[in-house]
Amino acid sequence: MYKVAIVDDERNILDVLNEFLEFQYDVTIFQNPIHAFESVLENDYDIVLCDIMMPQMTGLEFLKKLRDKQDQTKVVMMTAFDSMDKALEAHKYGAKHYIKKPFKNLTEIESKIAELIEN
Repeated sequence: MYKVAIVDDERNILDVLNEFLEFQYDVTIFQNPIHAFESVLENDYDIVLCDIMMPQMTGLEFLKKLRDKQDQTKVVMMTAFDSMDKALEAHKYGAKHYIKKPFKNLTEIESKIAELIEN
């Protein structure tokens, strides 16, 4: 079973995504990006869904630090702010997808994960 980490400071987002994905994937949720970063380095997650705007560490900082340590984990960035600059920066540091919140359809996330697993 593929391992997915979800990092978001909003508990309701974590709960919704966990409930939706937990039957298909081994899901671990993190409300604190610092704890998530440590866990991602210690564990072998296949995919990380990461919010961009978080208080302890931004998602872009998380992504940059992760890429400095390892590059095999596939990362999908999530944000409520539609910024082309942030999307380009996330892509530059290896994010595979960029998803806008609120989610229009949770199956979009599921299809992005499936696509990343297949590639």
